[in-house]
Amino acid sequence: MTKVAVLGYGTVGSGVYEVIKKNRDVISGKLGEEIEVKYVLDLREFEGDPVQEVLVHDVDVIISDPEVAIVCETMGGEHPAYEFTKRALESGKSVCTSNKELVEKYGPEFLQIAKAHNCSYLFEASVGGGIPIIRPLRTSLAQEEILSITGILNGTTNYILTKMETEGLAFADVLARAQEKGYAEKNPDADVLGFDACRKIAILTSLAYGKKVDFADITTEGITSITDKDFAYAKKMGATIKLFAKSVKKSGKYYALVAPFVVFPENPLYAVKGVFNAILVNCNMGGETMYYGKGAGKLATASAVVADVLDCARHKGKHLDIKWEERKLEISPIDGAVRRFFVRTSSAEERIKEFFGEVEMISGVADGECGFVTEEMSEAAYREKAAKFGDILSMIRVD
Repeated sequence: MTKVAVLGYGTVGSGVYEVIKKNRDVISGKLGEEIEVKYVLDLREFEGDPVQEVLVHDVDVIISDPEVAIVCETMGGEHPAYEFTKRALESGKSVCTSNKELVEKYGPEFLQIAKAHNCSYLFEASVGGGIPIIRPLRTSLAQEEILSITGILNGTTNYILTKMETEGLAFADVLARAQEKGYAEKNPDADVLGFDACRKIAILTSLAYGKKVDFADITTEGITSITDKDFAYAKKMGATIKLFAKSVKKSGKYYALVAPFVVFPENPLYAVKGVFNAILVNCNMGGETMYYGKGAGKLATASAVVADVLDCARHKGKHLDIKWEERKLEISPIDGAVRRFFVRTSSAEERIKEFFGEVEMISGVADGECGFVTEEMSEAAYREKAAKFGDILSMIRVD
């Protein structure tokens, strides 16, 4: 029997406890032994909840117990999760986590500590909730050169954009509805400004190329400026709008970006609706593979944590190696990235072509303005032309 402890009895922590309890027979049948939750750490009391029988309020109880082989860190945030994770690893206990903030910031450090103490640090649930993506990157695709990763990595923003598209609603109205339904936090900035997706693509890029990517180095734009008019233009083009988190390796350089994109039906991510997430990985040998599912939610995320628990249980006393160096991956300035751009303006076609050359015009969508799609050009070239042109109502990149 393998005994585990769960740090935090919030949404994900209670889900981990539930998955291990409800799927006890399934887990033991596949693992060949039982998994038992010996402790759950939380400062609160949960009268009437069966978890009360294993509830503790002092992390030292867990750290000092030699029977506990695996710790599930589901507290979220940086502190005290950092201190608790470090102590657990230093005591030889493997740690499985859903904490993307901690993984993005301290992943290489924790992996080194785990290696030194013959245990593991696993974090499948930190990106994409219940979607398996970390494990494929470190195992199934280990033989591949990763050319690009493109993801819809935030269910809140995808839900908002889907409702704007299908119901013609304004951003503020859909955000309010998302908050009512519990899809968006009271303070939604981490989601709608793109920071959540940015942390996740930083983790995926770090794993793809084996070096640390700081999310602060990634150009990040959210969806707060997207309007119903933008969707009207997209519809006329036969397209939609998605918040993409992207990283690309091209000609020996690495680019990363989080921003809204105009997306056409030939892109597999076009059809990803509502709160669902998906990640498209393009490799030099195997081509494209796509990973799709619930990107968040109690049981989906908890299931991913428990999958890591089983991995650690199968390899007790061993270190599951993940290549992720402290040395930083140099992210090139986005200026050199080449793509097309969708632009709205109130200027006439003649003036547009004077500045941008041959473009694809989109008219008859909104009074007093028109839209156009540029030919491929670098981000720097677009910015230079737009600055000289001046009359830009909005710009969205085209995938």
